[in-house]
Amino acid sequence: MNALRAKSLSFRLLTSEGLVLAAFFALVAVVLEQGFRESAEEALKERLQVQVYSLLSSAELKDNGELSVSQNLQDPRFMNPGSGLYGFIRQTNKKQVWSSPSAIGLDPPPLPDMAPGEPAFTREKRNRYAFHYRVIWQTLAGMEREYLFTVVEDGDFVEQQVKHFAVTLWTWLLVIGVVLIFIQFSLLRWSLKPLRRIVRDLESIEKGTRSRLDHYYATELQGLANNLNAFISSERAHLERYRNTLADLAHSLKTPLAILHGCAHSFQGNQDAVIEQLTYMDKIIQYQLQRAAAKGESKTVGASDVSDIIRKTVASLTKVYLDKGISFDLNIPEASPVYYEEGDLYEIIGNLLDNASKWCRKTVRVQVALKQRKNRRNYAVFLLIEDDGPGIPQQKLGEILKRGVRADENIHGHGIGMAVVSDLIELLDGKLEGMPSKTLGGMSWSVYLP
Repeated sequence: MNALRAKSLSFRLLTSEGLVLAAFFALVAVVLEQGFRESAEEALKERLQVQVYSLLSSAELKDNGELSVSQNLQDPRFMNPGSGLYGFIRQTNKKQVWSSPSAIGLDPPPLPDMAPGEPAFTREKRNRYAFHYRVIWQTLAGMEREYLFTVVEDGDFVEQQVKHFAVTLWTWLLVIGVVLIFIQFSLLRWSLKPLRRIVRDLESIEKGTRSRLDHYYATELQGLANNLNAFISSERAHLERYRNTLADLAHSLKTPLAILHGCAHSFQGNQDAVIEQLTYMDKIIQYQLQRAAAKGESKTVGASDVSDIIRKTVASLTKVYLDKGISFDLNIPEASPVYYEEGDLYEIIGNLLDNASKWCRKTVRVQVALKQRKNRRNYAVFLLIEDDGPGIPQQKLGEILKRGVRADENIHGHGIGMAVVSDLIELLDGKLEGMPSKTLGGMSWSVYLP
C-alpha cells in the first residue's frame, strides 16, 4: 500500500501541496500571534500611562518638601492587596516615598535609565509590565524634588487574550486548511482525469476489449495517444507477421514429417526409437502451431508433470549422446505437478538439458524442488541443471541469452536455445540464473517458476 502511494502522482502532488500549505499557515499563525501580542502590550502600555497620570494628579508636593498622595485613587485596585495593579513613587536615590496598599509585600521594579519627562515601558519578571515616568517638582518656595512614578500590572490579562486569540486563530486556520486541501484534492482529480482516462483505455487494450486509443483526450495528451496508437499498430503488425510465419513453418513441416513417419515403419532395428522421436517432433510442431494460432488468447492450463518431462527428455538425450556415455544424476520427486503448458516446460527443460549434455564430460545433474522461496518471493517449482563441462566465462553469461550468440562458435548450433529459454521464463514471470557449478565445476542453471 505504501509503495502504491509512493508511486501515485496524485498522492505526491497532494502531499507536497499539503506540506507547503501547512508551512504557510504555521508561519502566518506565528506572525499574527506575535502581532496580536505586540498590539495587546501596546494597549496595556497606554492604560498604564493613564494610571501614572492618575497618580500624578493625586500626588501633591508640600512646602516642606514632603510628597503626599490622596487615598481616593481613581482605580480602586490600588487599594486592594494582590489586585494585580501596583503603584510606587521613589526618589532618584532609590528611596521609596510611597507605595499603594495593593503592593504590600512586593518590591518595586528596578529603576530604568531615563531622563526627566521621559516615559519607559518595561516587562518585568513573573509576567508583569511596568510603566515609569520621571518628573521634577518645584515648591512655591523654590525647592526642587525629583521623583520616579511607577505603575505595575500583572500580565495575566495579556496572556489570556493572546491564548484566546491563538486558539481561535489555529482553529480557523485548521478549518480553512482542511477546506483548501479538499478543494485542492478535487481540482487535482479533475486535472488528472484525462490521465486516468487514457490509463483505463490502455487497460482495455491490454484486455482486448479495445483496439486503440480512440477517445478525445486533452491537447497535451493527444500527441502521446497518437504515438501510442502508432506503436500498438506497429507491434500488432509485427506480431501478426510472426504468427503467420510460424504457422506457415509448422504447416510446411507437417507433410514431410508425415512422410518420414510412414517410412519409419519400413526401418528395422531402431524403428521404435525413430517413431518415438518423430512423435516427439510432431508434438512440438502441434504445440508451436497452437501458439501461433492462439493470438494472445488466455486458455485454461492443466497440470504438467515436471519429473515426467525430465525423464522423457533424459531418455531421448541418452540415445542422442550415446557415444559420450553421459551419467544423468536425477534428484527429482516421483511426481512434480505444476500448472504450466507442457510445451513451455519441454522448451525450457529440453534446451537446458541439451546444452548440458552437449558440453558435459561425463555427468549431468538435475534437481527439482517444489514450493521454494527466494528473495522474499514464493515459487512453485525450482529446477537446477549442472554439468561437469568447461563452463561459460562470466563475461559471456549475458551474451548467450541473446539470439544468435553461441558460447563456442566452433560448436554446431543456431544460438537461439538459451534465448528461447530466457524469453519463456520471462513471459512466465520466472527467474533464470546462470553461474559456475560449485560441485561439478561446469555450468549451473537455476530456474524459478512462480
